[in-house]
Amino acid sequence: MADLEHYKAKLNAQLDEWKADLDKLKAKADGKSADAKKELNEAIDALEAKLAEGKGKLDELKNASSEAFDSLKDGANKAWDNITDAFDKAKSTF
Repeated sequence: MADLEHYKAKLNAQLDEWKADLDKLKAKADGKSADAKKELNEAIDALEAKLAEGKGKLDELKNASSEAFDSLKDGANKAWDNITDAFDKAKSTF
């Protein structure tokens, strides 16, 4: 059970970090030209969708029994990898 709690705390901390990164991108959008702002806002919208997906996976884990943890963990790891890639790409682009 400790593994489950540790894993959920780790994912929750990562979500908080991504939210902070998203806020930084939103702040950058304010200083951009109209075209650049449009492109950045589209990227922000996509990242917000990814965060919602990640939050959904975390909610599944929070409501899961310790028996279901292993099967849900694989899905959460894939979602987290996907979100990490999206944020890394956005950070390097903008």
